[in-house]
Amino acid sequence: MLKAIITTSFASLLALGNASLAQDYPSRPVHFVVGFGAGGPDTTARILAAQLATQTGKRFVVENKPGSSGIIGAEFVAKAAPDGYTLLVTTASLASLPSLQTKLPFDVQKSFKPISQIVASEASFLLVYPQLPVKNLVELMAYAKDPKNRVLYGSTGIGTGSHLRMALFAKANNVPMQHVPFKSPGEAAVSLIGGETHTLFMTTTQALPLIKSGKARAVAYDYPTRADFMPDILTMKEAGSAPTDLDSGWHGMMGPAAMPEPVVKWLETEIRKAIATPEVRERLTNLGLIPVGGTGEEFGTVLAAAVKGMGDAARAAGIQPR
Repeated sequence: MLKAIITTSFASLLALGNASLAQDYPSRPVHFVVGFGAGGPDTTARILAAQLATQTGKRFVVENKPGSSGIIGAEFVAKAAPDGYTLLVTTASLASLPSLQTKLPFDVQKSFKPISQIVASEASFLLVYPQLPVKNLVELMAYAKDPKNRVLYGSTGIGTGSHLRMALFAKANNVPMQHVPFKSPGEAAVSLIGGETHTLFMTTTQALPLIKSGKARAVAYDYPTRADFMPDILTMKEAGSAPTDLDSGWHGMMGPAAMPEPVVKWLETEIRKAIATPEVRERLTNLGLIPVGGTGEEFGTVLAAAVKGMGDAARAAGIQPR
């Protein structure tokens, strides 16, 4: 009986403590850590941070920690105090890490608490260096297969969507190319623009400025249908290759696994409210993104499915864990 009373009292005190924590949170700036440089999830994080600041009157700061295919940023958050002040804005590339690394400094599904999926299904354009003597996807494949040519493809890091998409494409079409990984979309783009690399899969957010400025040429769109905002660019199937069928386009927010549930719910609620605003939806849609703003539980399901799907893609592409 005494044990039951003590247990009940402890549970009541814990509930009161959590309720108080939720009322006080956030009392200082909340940091959104992005494991990549400018572009992609960095853009999404900044749009979200600005809206959350407007609607809550609190401070939200985006902090870039690029490197090691997002591992540096993810490890920083996984090992941070689970108080809700250090959060991770990540992409589906996080889900590929268990299939690529034999020794990660965290467990993708156990070290984090899913909070909300921000956007979904960001498709990718297959870009080429404008001076490369190819006008379409068929010519790119023929050029790469010519023994006289050495084609380098960039990516935003080992195991990221840009890497796996190209690996799947190259294997399916028997196209020999050499991989050159970078720390961020910006670095990969600079390499392509300068001709140091020759081709690159880039998400809509990252690719549109390059296409519109003429700094890169799009030869295909890796999606079942053409983009409404770029209707002249053929889909992969129309251009002469099977699509990669890789769902690597979502962005989501998570925190350290032991975050208090009231704080998680506060963040989830505010994020969903932010993404529901017409201004944010318009900005995300104009970037080729699909606004989601789902629950933490829904995002956890998406993450689990992505771990399996990205793992299948890595194996299909013949990528061995290191």
